[in-house]
Amino acid sequence: MQARGIKNIVYELGADICGIAPVDRFENAPDGFHPADIYSDCKSVVVFAKKLPSGSLKASSCVPYTHVNNVLTREVDKLGIKISIKLEENNINAVSLPSDDPYEYWEPENKYGRAILSMRHAAYLAGLGKMGKNTLLINDKYGNMIQIGAVLADIDLQGDDLADYTVCPEGCSVCIDSCPVEALNGRSVNQKKCRPLSNYETEKGYILKKCNICRNMCPNKLGIY
Repeated sequence: MQARGIKNIVYELGADICGIAPVDRFENAPDGFHPADIYSDCKSVVVFAKKLPSGSLKASSCVPYTHVNNVLTREVDKLGIKISIKLEENNINAVSLPSDDPYEYWEPENKYGRAILSMRHAAYLAGLGKMGKNTLLINDKYGNMIQIGAVLADIDLQGDDLADYTVCPEGCSVCIDSCPVEALNGRSVNQKKCRPLSNYETEKGYILKKCNICRNMCPNKLGIY
């Protein structure tokens, strides 16, 4: 099966966008976080995403935004498993990865966690967008309102071209300037500063995404026009 056939399967199962990154594009991945560190026979990474409904950004309460993120995370995880099953039916071994939690790497003193594979970087290497100064991947059609998933496959596939469009307007620093805890520097996010708002725990124990300013303030949050 070739790349086009696999991407057709991914779209038929419900993905909004899909791209493929040959494993050799991950040469700069940190030690222990390369696709081959997860699955030694990996030759290609199939990356896909589903669009997040943008109306949740307009709500005055953070509950709708949290709800949308939680549901779409589960949907993308389920989609990854469905893709793996379909690939296996075509004699392709595939390993589905979580689009968010769980992960093992954790620095308690810095409140810093790292997924076993960075979905944003995988999506960039699969041609699905470029990283903005808010550290979110920005796709030309859907902006930063996407939830990303990935499947590792043991087959050599032609990779998609990397995105060549501009995602941050020249001189723009609105996400950096608007961050209420000054967690952004244009290249990375200070998780210790960000987590108290992005993973806010209520007295009842609910985890809410209380802040989405860096996503919401982005001029290209809904796509590049």
